Amino acid sequence: MSDETTWESAVSLTGRLQNKEISAREVMTSVLDRIDAVNPDVNAIISMRDREELMAEAAAADNTEPTGPFHGLPFAVKDLSNVIGLPTRYGSVLGTTDPLPVDSIFVSRLRSAGVIFIGKTNTPEFGAGSHTFNEVFGVTRNPHNLDRSAGGSSGGAAAALATGMLPLADGSDLGGSLRNPAAWCGVVGFRPSLGSIAAGPVSSGFVNDLATNGPMARTVEDAALLFSIQAGPDARDPRSRLTPGSTFAPPLTGSLEGVRVAWAGDLGLEWDPESFDVPKAALQYFTDGGATVTDSAPDLSQAMEIFRVFRGLMYRDPGTAIPREVWQSAETRHTVKKTLAANIQYGMDLTVDEVMDAELARTTLHLNVVEFFNHHDVLALPTTQVSPFPVELEYPTEINGKAMTDYLSWMTSCCIITSTGCPAISLPCGTTADGMPVGIQLVGAPGADRKLLEIAKAFEAAAPPPPRPAL
Repeated sequence: MSDETTWESAVSLTGRLQNKEISAREVMTSVLDRIDAVNPDVNAIISMRDREELMAEAAAADNTEPTGPFHGLPFAVKDLSNVIGLPTRYGSVLGTTDPLPVDSIFVSRLRSAGVIFIGKTNTPEFGAGSHTFNEVFGVTRNPHNLDRSAGGSSGGAAAALATGMLPLADGSDLGGSLRNPAAWCGVVGFRPSLGSIAAGPVSSGFVNDLATNGPMARTVEDAALLFSIQAGPDARDPRSRLTPGSTFAPPLTGSLEGVRVAWAGDLGLEWDPESFDVPKAALQYFTDGGATVTDSAPDLSQAMEIFRVFRGLMYRDPGTAIPREVWQSAETRHTVKKTLAANIQYGMDLTVDEVMDAELARTTLHLNVVEFFNHHDVLALPTTQVSPFPVELEYPTEINGKAMTDYLSWMTSCCIITSTGCPAISLPCGTTADGMPVGIQLVGAPGADRKLLEIAKAFEAAAPPPPRPAL
């Protein structure tokens, strides 16, 4: 089996599996061999299932007719979502080690599509923070430089894709957890419009609505393929949109001709020079393709405060997996990292007035964003404010010598877009002087996920491909 199979696009690979031009056993062998070779250094995939069991499932897939579009495709799920037969550890000593009897909603869709679940991908504790490390599985390293962070919280997924260990990966995004690791690892991370992918099982389906699952891939079209399986309504999620997943299926046929791009500028934030300058230079790919680029952005001045409040509400109660008395007790709170404990306390201290003020500001923001996209097709800005930092750090405490107020401040460029509810995608757009990938973030109108994916595909075709790690 040629190692190039591990780099084959998911669109091509799933098509060949469907047509039996390649066997599920061949694909599984290639994936597992690649994991054996690379994962000890990168630490992206965790809770791996036994090789013999996986090969037996692959053999069974070869001996049956395709059950779905992903028939026989190896897949690992981010360790914040449930997979029948695997534990969900949440990267925490408080997480269960017991195999679970239920799939998350989007996981059940992947199972129906025919995937073979091989394990989980690593995440920071409870998905909090954009650096993937925890006391259970350790740190996930950036495959382009093992001394640097892979980002987070979908750092395991991004690193696995960048190294050819997985053809596709799911992620989730609250304040940039799909976009940040995608930018740093040189892959695609797509945060869809809120409600596009039904959430669940959840304990809070109304107030806690900032986070969403989403696809990650090495190409935009592969991300659209996975999104077409993940997306779609489910009555158990009161916010889920009625748009069927098939709406987003490849092929994508977008063009840059006539696209109206708004460059957001620095938004008054601190930026590492290369993290800002590389995406700004990449605007040339838009203009070369016939798009118009102007300097403009909606009013995002209240977006970070909105994000902090609704994120704080979420951390008042992490869900049914961890008993509330364990999570909130002063006696047991020391078992989680200090920054996470601070998030919990912030949420516990919120007043009703603060929540209502944030709700009103969020509604105003939504109306402003809707009006903005009446005049623009896409908002462009850098994905991250800094380049990948050393793995020993938890987070950057300063940018350009300016101190950050807390561990969210350095990732404001993603958090403020979360508050809009808009779809957003991070795409590779170049590298730093020392060869680290840099991402550009493209944002579309609420609900315009297909349109954004088509524009992103056209940009991807114009930009140079990201570097492949030397591992």
